[in-house]
Amino acid sequence: MKGNCEACGVALPPDSEAYVCSYDCTFCSACYANRQKTCPNCGGELARRPRRDPDAAGPSFSSPSRAPWSLPIWGISFCVWFFVALAGTFTIWRLYLSTETPMRFMSTLWLELSQTLMYAPLTPFVYAIAIQYPVTRHNWKLRAPMYLGIGILFSMVHVALRGVTPYAIWDGKIHEWTSAVWDSQTHSLSVKWIGLRKLFLNNVVDDITGTFVPIVLVAHAISYYRKFQDRELRATQLESQLAKAHLQSLKSQLQPHFLFNTMHSISALMLTDVQAADRMITRLADLLRMNLEFAGTQITTFNRELEFVNCYLEIERIRFEERLSVIFDVAPETLDAQVPLLLLQPLVDNAVKHGISRMTAGGEIRISSRRHNRDLKLEIKDNGPGFLPARNERGCGVGLKVTRQRLETLYGANQSVELTCPPEGGVSVRITIPFRVAPREEEGGSSLNSEMLAFEMEESA
Repeated sequence: MKGNCEACGVALPPDSEAYVCSYDCTFCSACYANRQKTCPNCGGELARRPRRDPDAAGPSFSSPSRAPWSLPIWGISFCVWFFVALAGTFTIWRLYLSTETPMRFMSTLWLELSQTLMYAPLTPFVYAIAIQYPVTRHNWKLRAPMYLGIGILFSMVHVALRGVTPYAIWDGKIHEWTSAVWDSQTHSLSVKWIGLRKLFLNNVVDDITGTFVPIVLVAHAISYYRKFQDRELRATQLESQLAKAHLQSLKSQLQPHFLFNTMHSISALMLTDVQAADRMITRLADLLRMNLEFAGTQITTFNRELEFVNCYLEIERIRFEERLSVIFDVAPETLDAQVPLLLLQPLVDNAVKHGISRMTAGGEIRISSRRHNRDLKLEIKDNGPGFLPARNERGCGVGLKVTRQRLETLYGANQSVELTCPPEGGVSVRITIPFRVAPREEEGGSSLNSEMLAFEMEESA
C-alpha cells in the first residue's frame, strides 16, 4: 500500500481516506476531486481505498481479537435478541389467547425478555471465541471438546443471568414467576439451588443446540467470507500490479524502438550532411528530455502527445527535407483527451519508415482526431506505396504490435485498431478508445494549441 499521494506527495496513513485506480495508483481526496475522479496515469476510474488498521498487517476486518469490545457487535446482539424476544412474545400471547388461561401481553413480554435477552451479553464473547479459534478439518477433533465445554459454560452463565430476573422459575406455592436468587416476600437474598439446577437441566440442550451452535456457525461464516474477501483483494492487487508491470514492459519496448530508429536516421546523415546530423542530435536530446518528464506515467493528454510527435517529426523533416509534409487535423475538444503515452509515435514512425521513405517526392502524413459520442477516434494516414505485395509487413512491426497490446491491457474490449489501405493509396491506421478528459493544468514549455489544428508543415532542413 502506497503511503504518499502520487500527485501532491502528501502522506497517506493506512487509516486515512485515499483513492486508488485498478493499477494501485494512490491519490488523496483533494487530488481525487481535482482530477475529476479519474487516474491521470492510466485513465481508470478512482475508487475509495479500503481503510486499514495502522497496527495490523492486513485489512481491519482481520483483527478478530477486538470483536467482543466492538460497540457495533454489542448493539447488533441486543437488537437481534430483542427482536427474537418480541417475536416470541407475540407467538406465545396469540397461542394462549385460544386457551382457557390466556396470559397478559406484558407478562408474556417480560417472560420472553428474561429468557431471550440474556443471550445478548454472551453473544459477543462466543462470537469472538469462534473467530479466534475456528474449527477446520485439521483441528476439529481437538476443538470439538473445547466447544462442548464452552457451550456448557454458556448455558450455566445464561441460567445464572436469567435467575436474577423476576421471571426465572415458576413457584408452585404462590403460582407466580419468581427470581431464583431473591425472595420477593422477605426482600432478602435467597438462592434456590434446586430451581437453578432444574432450570439448567431443562435448558442446557436448547441453549447449546438452539443458541450457542448457531452463533458459532454465524461467526465461522462471517470469518470465511472475510477471508475470501481478503484473498480477493490481494488477488486483485496482484493482478493490477501484474498489469501495471506489463504496461511498463510494453512501454519500455517502445522507448528503445523509436530511439534506435532515430539513431539510424542520424547515422545515415553523418557522412553526407554533418550539420543536419548535428541538428538531429539536438532534437533527439529534446525528445529524450520530454520522454524523461513522463517516465513513470502511462497516460498523458492528446495535446502533449502531439507535442512529442511534432518533436519527433522535426527530426525526420531534417532527414527528408521537402519530401515530408505533415497535416494535423485535430478537433479542439480532443486536445485534453487522455491517451496512452507514446501512442502516436510508433504509428507515425511506421508511416515514415514504410511509406515516406519509399517515395521520391510528395510524401504526406495526416494526423486527425475526432470525438464520436463517448469514443475518441484517431487516424494516422500516409500516401505511401501501401503494403508490400510479398508480405503484410506494416501489420506485424514492433510498434503496431506493442500498441495493440497496450490498448488491450488498458481498455480491454473498449478499443480497436484498424489497419487499412484506402482506395487512393497509402496506409491508414484508425484507433478508437474511450473518450476521457483530463483536467486542465498549467503546462510549461511550448505546446500545441487550437491555432495549429489544421495546417500543413512543409519546411526543409
